[in-house]
Amino acid sequence: MADKEISAHDRARVLAEALPQLQRYDDATIVVKYGGHAMGDEHLLRQFARDIVMLKISGLHPIVVHGGGPQIGSMLERLNIKSEFQQGLRVTDRPTMDVVEMVLAGSINKGIVAAINAEGGRAVGLSGKDGGMVQARKVTTLINGQTGEEDVIDLGFVGEPESVDRRVLDIVSNSDLIPVIAPIAASRWGETYNINADTFAGAIAGAMRARRLLLLTDVPGVLDKDKNLIKQMTIDDSRKRIADGTVSGGMIPKVQTCIEALERGVEGVVILDGKVPHAVLLELLTDHGAGSLITR
Repeated sequence: MADKEISAHDRARVLAEALPQLQRYDDATIVVKYGGHAMGDEHLLRQFARDIVMLKISGLHPIVVHGGGPQIGSMLERLNIKSEFQQGLRVTDRPTMDVVEMVLAGSINKGIVAAINAEGGRAVGLSGKDGGMVQARKVTTLINGQTGEEDVIDLGFVGEPESVDRRVLDIVSNSDLIPVIAPIAASRWGETYNINADTFAGAIAGAMRARRLLLLTDVPGVLDKDKNLIKQMTIDDSRKRIADGTVSGGMIPKVQTCIEALERGVEGVVILDGKVPHAVLLELLTDHGAGSLITR
């Protein structure tokens, strides 16, 4: 049945069936990083928004962190601002940073907020700057996706979380509001930095002691050397698979983000495909999940 054909009665029935499963997470914080090419699909955005609303009305505390790389690239092209990349990451000078903040904290953030509100939720758009939520520092080293070693690098105004003050999120999450956060933050000296959305979400999830951190991306999860989905790993498993090359390329920093979040107190982190309809609910409502679960 097409999504637009689902009646209010059918939605209520689905919700009633889902509630007993969601009650396993009653009063738990669930941080969802929304990114990848699913962000450009209006139909998937509506489904995602509906899932987030369902979590909220079921007694959970969802927090949405979003990316926006493709949209930033499109806007830079329109403004004739050329991008330089190192290790696949955009070097962010001051003019680029202005565009990044405009797109992330502006059009993308408010678009997600509007989608959640249209599905009956009450979302509020934030960035790491609001209330001093996240303090950033400049990134000076990166993990090389080929070797797994750290490389010294200068990406300009690209940062990482130095600390998280959870007071604003406590107030918002414990109300009927759903926070939607752009991964932009200021340093202690007031400089604005763009932060990788996975890294940002991991820091938020750790500070909030989240039950789950869901990283929605463009792949099914972590794959083994035969390209089969690895459904569950521990921190030790993850480190071994990085060392033996099973986890490679762009998946290395993603898995390391998972490890860091777990070490900060998150109960479980899941890497899953955001292009799968209702991926968030599939992960939380089914025993087999929808991606790769990493636990301590």
